[in-house]
Amino acid sequence: MKLLRVLLLASLAAPAAAQPNEFPTSGRVEYVLECMQKHDGKYEFLYKCSCVIDRIAEAMPYEDFVAMSTALRDQALAGERGGVFRDAPTVKVMADKYRTIQANANKACHVQQR
Repeated sequence: MKLLRVLLLASLAAPAAAQPNEFPTSGRVEYVLECMQKHDGKYEFLYKCSCVIDRIAEAMPYEDFVAMSTALRDQALAGERGGVFRDAPTVKVMADKYRTIQANANKACHVQQR
């Protein structure tokens, strides 16, 4: 009986371990919609942009994705607010790492960077 409980608990824990970098659906949808918008809303980019976010999800946990993509996006902010993202060395490293991961995903999924 005790062995049965252990096996049951192990089987319940296995699916959670199989998906280490699970992104929430809303995060994936936001990325795909933004990506499609950058490519004139063309329907073909639904699949291509979905491929890109899947590749990004394979490369990092969601929390890192949020931090890194924010670091890259907010480097374009003007003035003092943007300086936090442009000047801090750790933020630059995060933005560069994300830029590289995204570029590799774009290339693999045939999405031109815009």
